[in-house]
Amino acid sequence: MCQAILWYLSDMTTLDLNLLVPLDVLLTEGSVAGAAKRLQLSPSAMSRTLARLRDITGDPLLARAGRGLVPTPLALALRERVRQVVEDAEAVLRPAMKLDLKALSRTFRLRTSEGFVESFGPALIARVAKDAPGVRIRFLPKPNKDSTSLRDGTVDLETGVTGKEMGPEIRTLGLFRDHHIGVVRTGHPLSRGKITPARYAAGQHVLVSRRGLDRGPEDDALEALGLERQVVATVGGFSSAIALARASDMIATVPEKHTHTLCEEMFRFALPVTLPEFTVSLFWHPRLEADPPHRWLRSLVREVCDETLARTKNSKLRGARYVRAITALPVAST
Repeated sequence: MCQAILWYLSDMTTLDLNLLVPLDVLLTEGSVAGAAKRLQLSPSAMSRTLARLRDITGDPLLARAGRGLVPTPLALALRERVRQVVEDAEAVLRPAMKLDLKALSRTFRLRTSEGFVESFGPALIARVAKDAPGVRIRFLPKPNKDSTSLRDGTVDLETGVTGKEMGPEIRTLGLFRDHHIGVVRTGHPLSRGKITPARYAAGQHVLVSRRGLDRGPEDDALEALGLERQVVATVGGFSSAIALARASDMIATVPEKHTHTLCEEMFRFALPVTLPEFTVSLFWHPRLEADPPHRWLRSLVREVCDETLARTKNSKLRGARYVRAITALPVAST
């Protein structure tokens, strides 16, 4: 039925193709008033358009529920397909756009986890200011992995690890592979001697969980060895966990590359248990796939991540060589 309706709406010998646009906006807004405002029409004109669409589909599309409107099952089934038809039509009719970064004026909204802004934000903002001075970056917090904000357009890009909550239509670009490490304050007992699973488990731990869980993958790995750690605090983000570890004897377990700036001047160590690596990726909705400014920003984010991590790696290598050189010096006799 959905296919037949879309064919009928888009058949120019039967009906004006322009009805697809108000249908798309009505299904997106879920409101006659909201659709009218977005299309710069009067509410009465929008109501007449909805009446025509109801006649064509034989369905209310938006049904009264209290003081508002809710989409019918057919409207929900049509929403994504209508959106795709409109996007395809716009792509065909839109002239090829030559991107002029110096003249570009736009605000991009990036939803990221804690640590990404601190580690990669400064370099990204500097590059944007240099290449496209009229562009603004608005970083938004990421309390969950739900992709609704990408679908409804309130977020342009998102970083994170792919989860079950991510919609199947969401586009993905891998940025870098990462793994977990342990972090403690300088001078912490774990900064001296070999770190065994038993020593790691015996310490007091701060757990990072946005959902308030009392267990992480580290606990499963320790349990397999017959060990159990003591979690004395649970926080919702990496920066909070690192701040607590910096000011106490607590141990924080965090992603290495994602939080490398937050962990400066702290003792970092490889975990004595095995946890799986993961990929930090960039996510966006397919409606922005061919948008030239959006494509430029996606490419820039990946480039900035590569360059930042390369500098971090080189800095570590120089530090390791320095330590080896110092320890190789002969001890002066007294």
